[in-house]
Amino acid sequence: MMQESKESKLYFSKELLGWYETAKRDLPWRRHRNPYYIWVSEIMLQQTRVDTVIPYFQRFIERFPTIQALAEAPEEDVLKCWEGLGYYSRARNLQAAAQQVMERHGGIVPDNKKDVSALKGVGPYTSGAILSIAYNQPEPAVDGNVMRVLSRYFLIEEDIMKTGTRTLMEDLATELIPLGRAGDFNQALMELGALICTPKSPQCLICPVMVHCAGRLEGAEDRLPVKSKAKPPRPEYRLVALVEGDGEQSGRVLVRRRPDSGLLARMWELPHIPAAAEPGEGAGLPDGPAMDRLAAVLGGAGVLAAPQGALMEAEHTFSHIHWNMRVFRFQQVDGRGGERTAVAESASAYEANGDVAGPNTGHDSVEYRWITKEDMGELAFPNVFIRILNQYFSMK
Repeated sequence: MMQESKESKLYFSKELLGWYETAKRDLPWRRHRNPYYIWVSEIMLQQTRVDTVIPYFQRFIERFPTIQALAEAPEEDVLKCWEGLGYYSRARNLQAAAQQVMERHGGIVPDNKKDVSALKGVGPYTSGAILSIAYNQPEPAVDGNVMRVLSRYFLIEEDIMKTGTRTLMEDLATELIPLGRAGDFNQALMELGALICTPKSPQCLICPVMVHCAGRLEGAEDRLPVKSKAKPPRPEYRLVALVEGDGEQSGRVLVRRRPDSGLLARMWELPHIPAAAEPGEGAGLPDGPAMDRLAAVLGGAGVLAAPQGALMEAEHTFSHIHWNMRVFRFQQVDGRGGERTAVAESASAYEANGDVAGPNTGHDSVEYRWITKEDMGELAFPNVFIRILNQYFSMK
């Protein structure tokens, strides 16, 4: 049951701000009030640890120092700069929103909730963070860290996955914001959740607001917040072809670019297909039939390649899918063509191979390309294929 009083609220806001002023981390996006920098940092911090984000943020701002620079950049450059952070739709949405800011607001991040919230990829938390931190407006910025802190301090036992609970948290957070201190207060809340009021083993004895924490007094800090379990990602078993070039393509491997929409849109990858063509096959498909299936798909794309055997295994988890990947080495047969020669596979065939391309890919064909390790510095790959390719090239 939620427990709150005027005294506990005033105590919370005062003590939290006092603690933040002395304990806050020196983070690059906290050294200014530039709304663009704050916006970029908040998008990067979604689903990603601060320590991971810092070097990405610094490289991104160096490469795209202004909204105009980001809006006008080739998407390939933006994805390459984001490579390794994952959740690549964040990068695409950020660039699309930058273009909106250029078109609608003269290149200046708007300072009102309606216009900020209308930007692509900007939800209630991000809009609250921008408006409060950059413009010091009394808007709540409620993310997982904040909901955990408020759940424990005020003994809120409602499921934080429910919309009604989030609304309750936003209203409460708004009420707690001290006059003229919105930016510092919201960052203090986030900092407390990141450093002290952590998901497991919260450090209650050094918490600046422990005295009036209802969750601690109730002995409920370890079971709060209440959060219904998300559906686990479904497993998928995939067969991957690492094709080594022959002749003029010697020393190169074959990669393809994903279609314009769907999962990992327009990023580069090794050719791969689902392992299961028949019910019950999944991970148990023997190597021989697996390589035959891959060879047939490569042949359909115009690449003659002879299977050489199993190479390695890899896996990767998305929010809704877990890929279990078996990688097989192939050798191109009768290689011809120059460095930039590409083969094409129809988008419909690509979708038939089981990849999420969407109903309208915008491509008449899927692009293939032969690359060296050095070419990886130009092309954006999902993390799992970076790992596979780096491991392969390290063995050469």
